[in-house]
Amino acid sequence: MRLLKLAVAAVVAVVVLITGGTFVYIHFIEGDAPAKLTLESDSSTSTTSGSGTTAPASLDGTWNATSSGTQVGYRVKEVLFGQNATAVGRTSKVTGSLVVDGTTVSSTKLVADMTSVSSDKSQRDSQFHGRIMDTSQFPTATFELTKPIDLGSVPPVGQIVKATATGKLTLHGTTKDVTTTLSAKYDGTTIAVNGSIPITFADYGIPNPTFGPVSTEDHGTLEFLVVFTKGRGR
Repeated sequence: MRLLKLAVAAVVAVVVLITGGTFVYIHFIEGDAPAKLTLESDSSTSTTSGSGTTAPASLDGTWNATSSGTQVGYRVKEVLFGQNATAVGRTSKVTGSLVVDGTTVSSTKLVADMTSVSSDKSQRDSQFHGRIMDTSQFPTATFELTKPIDLGSVPPVGQIVKATATGKLTLHGTTKDVTTTLSAKYDGTTIAVNGSIPITFADYGIPNPTFGPVSTEDHGTLEFLVVFTKGRGR
């Protein structure tokens, strides 16, 4: 009986050490996950006009995605030995363009390089590129606008505007219709577009990201902040 009690005590001690150590690691060593992508936090979208109230004469033309300031990635909640954490992986390798005609965004197509998405954990990245997203077979994710966006008027320089975008999102080789609210800002030189799309993994044939001691929810968020420059690409 004494040996049994000692064995139970040892198991309890190990559990306490694991959970306690995990808590310390997640909350004090690893630190917080990267903040959500927003226009306000990105220096590339700062107002350059001074007043932020003057509307440009025209934004007509093709605007190409640039790697400067652009980030696309995922945000997923994780649980490790009972401790909550948030996994975030991103890439700046995004190509594509949007076309503005008067006060209408007539077309948009973006392609993200999924093979370059990375987080702060190599083991997580290995799972992401292998079992979860199989980036060797599905190296890209794409979004294509299927309905023009009518802005109503040309936004003043430095002013953040909201719009609803409807399009087709392709992840893991599966395409779905999606609708999301976007924030956009013209700073006198670039147009930055920010938003997020909720993703239920099973809808795209994506395996549950859970692996080893890490469990995840069955859904996550695709986040993006794409910066466009007129007439010039990456």
